[in-house]
Amino acid sequence: MTIKDTPEEWEIRATETPFVGNKTSVRTDDVVMPDGKVVRRDYQVHPGSVGVLALDDDGRVLLIKQYRHPVRQKLWEIPAGLLDVPGENPLHAAQRELYEEAHVKAEDWRVLTDVYTTAGGCDEAVRIFLARDLSEAEGERFEVEHEEIDLEYARVPLDELVRGVLAGELHNNCLVVGVLSLVAAQASGGLDSLRPADAAWPARPFEA
Repeated sequence: MTIKDTPEEWEIRATETPFVGNKTSVRTDDVVMPDGKVVRRDYQVHPGSVGVLALDDDGRVLLIKQYRHPVRQKLWEIPAGLLDVPGENPLHAAQRELYEEAHVKAEDWRVLTDVYTTAGGCDEAVRIFLARDLSEAEGERFEVEHEEIDLEYARVPLDELVRGVLAGELHNNCLVVGVLSLVAAQASGGLDSLRPADAAWPARPFEA
């Protein structure tokens, strides 16, 4: 048996969109189950996201701390953002987010991992990149607004982040997945064996 996710789409008898928000919406599908029954499924429709695990020459990860209203917490996170343009190259989006949120650029980019954040209730797909060879971006800092006005910044050693994840002190999904994926990559084939930054992404197809 090959342990690999596979595409599949069950019959949909009816669909509607009862809510449309600023960035996402809610869709209701009537889906035919294997026994022939039709079951209603509600889920959030999401454009997709990118995250950037930026690793400096001292082995530290660049983090930001941001208020997240749904969970009423300020979370330590890696730079991340939405794929605002349909079909947008995720690498370009990741480079933009690293610049806008941290005013940093990177010369070496690779795909660290791809995940669905909550596949039971949302179709959000996230591509997490590993960015290395960091330097300060040129020009003026991006003008922030809303929650980003209150951002905090830190560069934290990887082993400290692993400890925080396993201790239940760090909860952001991109941070948790990114940090543990990085440790796994280092322990297996090494970081240079990671997929190239332009690797295909079936969940969110894009043009090079």
